Amino acid sequence: MDIITATISGTDPRSRGTEIGIAHAADIREAVRRYLEFFEIRGVAGSRVREIAESCFAALAEWAPNLADELTATAEAAEVERWQLAALNARTEVLAIVPPDTEGECSTAVFAPAGSDAPQSIQTWDWHEHLCPRGFVFSYTPDAPAEGSRRVGRVAMFTEFGVLGKIGVNDAGVGVHFNILHHASDRGTGGVPVHAIARRVLDEATSVDEAEAIIRSAPASASTVLTVLARDEAPHRAACFEISPERVAVVRPDEAGVLLHTNNFIASEQLPGEATRDKSTSYVRLAHLGAHQASMAGRGIEERAAQMCGEAGALAPVCFRPDPAEPLHEQWTTLLTVGLNVADGELEYFPGSPAALAEHGARRFR
Repeated sequence: MDIITATISGTDPRSRGTEIGIAHAADIREAVRRYLEFFEIRGVAGSRVREIAESCFAALAEWAPNLADELTATAEAAEVERWQLAALNARTEVLAIVPPDTEGECSTAVFAPAGSDAPQSIQTWDWHEHLCPRGFVFSYTPDAPAEGSRRVGRVAMFTEFGVLGKIGVNDAGVGVHFNILHHASDRGTGGVPVHAIARRVLDEATSVDEAEAIIRSAPASASTVLTVLARDEAPHRAACFEISPERVAVVRPDEAGVLLHTNNFIASEQLPGEATRDKSTSYVRLAHLGAHQASMAGRGIEERAAQMCGEAGALAPVCFRPDPAEPLHEQWTTLLTVGLNVADGELEYFPGSPAALAEHGARRFR
């Protein structure tokens, strides 16, 4: 995956969306085309995709009208139909009605011990390369919350072209990681897109508790876990917020400040609806993180990435490698490894596996 970086100058929803849509129109149109084809391959008819997309856009417009305005302006500037860009943003919701894959996607580790030192983190983003041959890393000025003045001055984020949000960090010292989950209550229609929930946390939250309030305020129709960490000393410095259409559950760090998550629910109240298939690699990857968490903590991003792999290196279970014998939609690749430097409001990343980041060094962006 290639990474395109940009600094967005627009400071209101329409100017920001228009700027992104004009500058990256070709990539946005290509992302829409690829995802609409992918949904069809996965067995979701075009009419059903549109139904989910339009219902989720309506939920977004009620919950965060500024983000709905930005999405609309982006679609207009990129010359794609709004419902199509809404479908791209609701890709998790569309895929929520498809039987879960036998593979998972994404492994996250956070280290938030007591004291004044800022938490550390690292995540893999595992997906299909044919759906995201080019990723987007950019910074922007967010809108002020509806109830008050702006408290976050700048956000640095990785996402897919045309998608409102995913993994990032703001200059108030709050960072967000993103892992997909599957739950029996997933229904697709009528929920705020989980990617937009991540975006609003980055735009508005200055603490883990504020992030929790934002997450709990969003009606969801698909499952995801947002792992939030914060720079400033507080009773809560990190938490995994497991979102399902039924509820939001919270997983806190252990006594050593360690917080690990892959693609299966952990909170006890979510387990009755757990829908990850038993043969998913999620459990294997979670066990691998647990076995290596002590050696990852307290290290720079390159050493952290090397220790995340352990002796297995690029063959570690947290490093997905595509099988060319499989159809494209079943080929999984670790497209990105990223750490959130909440002390400096900076992304530390490399387009590839943790082994590749350890070998080549991290790129940095704020």
